[in-house]
Amino acid sequence: MTRPPTHEARARRPLRPGVEWEYDKVTFSREWSRNVVTKLLVERAEHGGWELDRVRIGADGVRRVVLRRKIIRALRTA
Repeated sequence: MTRPPTHEARARRPLRPGVEWEYDKVTFSREWSRNVVTKLLVERAEHGGWELDRVRIGADGVRRVVLRRKIIRALRTA
């Protein structure tokens, strides 16, 4: 039986005033095929505004994916 991908807490890192990146870490077990992982990541990119930041494949076959999306906050003008 395959397990669903796991998510970790999202972290935010300020880039410059008014712009931040939001990160989401997703882990896929080795049972998930490359095609399925690709389809899931494309789905998140198209509907959630995420882009691929980093992919690491461990010696045990676990894929650790880091996604990011830009957070633009409107600055109040006087």
